[in-house]
Order: sequence, then structure tokens, then C-alpha cells
Amino acid sequence: MDDIFGQRSTAVRLDWGPVGASACGAEVAVVVDVLSFSTAVTVAVERGCRVHPSPWSDDRARAIAAEHDAVLAVGRLEALREGTTVAHSLSPATLLEAEPVERLVLPSPNGSTIVAELVESGSTVVAGCLRNARAVAAHLARALEAGRSVGVIAAGERWRHDQSLRPALEDHLGAGAILAHLDSMGHGHHFSPEATAASAMFRSAGRELGRLLRDCVGGRELTEMGFAADVTVAGAVDESATVPVIVDGAFVDGGTP
Repeated sequence: MDDIFGQRSTAVRLDWGPVGASACGAEVAVVVDVLSFSTAVTVAVERGCRVHPSPWSDDRARAIAAEHDAVLAVGRLEALREGTTVAHSLSPATLLEAEPVERLVLPSPNGSTIVAELVESGSTVVAGCLRNARAVAAHLARALEAGRSVGVIAAGERWRHDQSLRPALEDHLGAGAILAHLDSMGHGHHFSPEATAASAMFRSAGRELGRLLRDCVGGRELTEMGFAADVTVAGAVDESATVPVIVDGAFVDGGTP
């Protein structure tokens, strides 16, 4: 029964959240948290930064930063309060403007939790988003050609009242973008039905993608907080050739699938 829920009869799987990440048991797993963990990781790594994911905990994040002599990213709103200085934060738009640093600790309430689950399970972990969808798909294609299984994990969000999973449209679209490229590379026959449906959903968005990102729950939340630029940065499909991969506990560019 576990094999059914983990989609393990297929080489390319799509699932949701930390539990889905564990269930799919893929050898190479892509975490897709478009607004904004995986987008922020991609932007930081493409600017030459080594990114250490961290739980959304001040004490734990500070400890990781101290251990690795790294800059600790602050929350979006705290970054705004820094005044004229552009602070490093979970905001991809801010990371594009901030002075590049060698090592960055990036706390996240959701994406980093999934990363930790996958690292613990022994999977090779990749950060994927709309910005690097084609590059990540090429990385996954090489993994499949080497006989490895692939999982694309849409992170989703959490309901505040009970912390249960709230599926997020932006993550479904980000996962679908990666899978659509992987399909176009000739690997669609490896897809689970869930992966096929995500790919089809992204393709059906077409020219409406930007509007869907702006008007979905996650996009509207960020816009109302004053971070519409983050939605714009996240929606730049295939802007980046960077493939962030966890190596020795931190995301770096590339890596052998």
C-alpha cells in the first residue's frame, strides 16, 4: 500500500508537503516553494552564495549562522525596518539587490522543513521554481538517464489554526513548469498521473501565468504586505540556469544528479 501512495510504480512523481516528500521516496527530490523559499535560494545561489536552509527558529538559525560564519537572513518585514540598507531576507527581490555574501542562512517555515526531511532520508535535494524550471528539468533528465527516481515536491503552505497543509497554486504551477520541460525532453512516459496533471496545468496557464501568480492567495498576500516585486521575480520563467543542490548541508550550484 505504501508503494501506491508513494507513486513508486513510476520513476517521476509529484507530491505535496513534508509527508508527501517522505512518501514518494525518490532518489532525487526537487522542493518547489515558489513564494518564496526555493526562489530565494535560486537567486542567492546564482549570485554565488552558499545557502544553509534553517527551520523558522531564531535560536536554531543563529546557531547555524555561527557554526558556518554565515550571514543570517532576516524576515521580510524586519528587512524593511533596516531603513536604507538592503538586508538579506526571504525576499527574492531583496536578494537580487543586496550585496552578495559567501554564506547565507535562510530560515523558512515550510521549504526548509521539507529539505530537512529529504536530506534525512538520503535523497539528493534540489531547489526548483519557475525561474530555473528548464535547468532543473535538464538536471532531472540526467538523473533519469542514470536510472534514478525523481520526485517533485510542491511545498504548499500551512493553515494557521491547525498547521495542516494548504495546497498553493504557485507551487503546483512551479512543479508543473519543471515537469512540462521534462516531458518536452522525452521523459513524459515515466510520469505518475499526478506529475502528468501538474505538467498539463502549467501548460494550460499559458499567457495567464503572470495574472494567476498575482491573483492567487500567495501572490495577493505578498502584494498586500508590500512585496509585489517578489511575485514578479518569482514569475520570471526560465530566467536562471542555476540548479541549487544540497551538498554538505548547504545549497550550491550544480552537482552530479
